[in-house]
Amino acid sequence: MEIKTFALGPLQTNCYVLAGETEAVAVDPGGDPAPVLTYLKENNLTLTHILNTHLHFDHTYGNSALSAATGAPILHGEDDAYLLDGELGRGGLFGLPQVEPYEAQTIKPGQTAFAGFDCTVLATPGHSKGSLTFYFPEAGAAFVGDLIFFRSIGRTDFEGGDLDELKRSVRENIFTLPPQTTLLSGHGPETTVGDEMNHNPFFTGF
Repeated sequence: MEIKTFALGPLQTNCYVLAGETEAVAVDPGGDPAPVLTYLKENNLTLTHILNTHLHFDHTYGNSALSAATGAPILHGEDDAYLLDGELGRGGLFGLPQVEPYEAQTIKPGQTAFAGFDCTVLATPGHSKGSLTFYFPEAGAAFVGDLIFFRSIGRTDFEGGDLDELKRSVRENIFTLPPQTTLLSGHGPETTVGDEMNHNPFFTGF
């Protein structure tokens, strides 16, 4: 398997593609998906799903185009559906463009599989009400969106954010994963569970 990272859109959101031999899944296409489509074509990969960790506009700019080009369904946490009724989900904030409308389906936390890989879908609210983490044990990786970053955490001052809830999500659902698990965030570099447990200032008391 291979994980490729594409920084897309006006906020350089990390879009990830987890690929097997013939199938792949994309996480958070936050801009023009042309580089993703090129990668899929060059590697003869079929995109089976588009996963949104949450529905803030900078993570969904490429949803419509990527789904239209591949036929892959878009999945998101049901408690984030409210975001589609406002600027946080539709875009337009800070003079940024609107999100092209897209059809999506909700997914509940639990065990499932994407592109042939087992996946645990974790409810990790705090940055938004319906934020999800997609943990792939075979890849040793968790796609955490804007829940936690390298030495930082996601902002909680947007509608639906809650700092205490975010910290609880990290402690109960992220820090309980194997320490070597790679955390793939919506922005910035990757990190690991163990590294953040020991060095993230929001959890170490410094």
